[in-house]
Amino acid sequence: MSVREQNLESIAPVLATFSISQTASVDDLKDANLGEPVELSGNNEVGPVSVSGQLLGKLISLTLTDNDDGSRLATVQVGGVCRLAISATVPSVGNRVVGGTAGTVKQAPTIASDPAGGNVARGTVLDVNGTTDCLILLN
Repeated sequence: MSVREQNLESIAPVLATFSISQTASVDDLKDANLGEPVELSGNNEVGPVSVSGQLLGKLISLTLTDNDDGSRLATVQVGGVCRLAISATVPSVGNRVVGGTAGTVKQAPTIASDPAGGNVARGTVLDVNGTTDCLILLN
């Protein structure tokens, strides 16, 4: 009997809905950002994850259309297991992550002492697919 392939991404996702941050009255998240990592950018508001920013989760869906700036809502996976694109420094299994470049995450840096409010690193990397993406437990 062979080992059955596991799909960890389907295990208990936790979803939450947020407003979308804006720059010059234009939403910072568009349909092209679906599947990318996001961070908190204000009160109950999300935007693209910044380089070394604190990962909130994965953008799952947006209401309305790209032309409806200021009226859209974002659904974000904030718990469970998800797959996100990676950039250098590529994480290893067991690492935590922070925001990378252009819609990616990267290995969290070593921090000698946590900043006020706590460490920005999030998740536990479960699997790394070369330099393409990784599977993360959002814990």
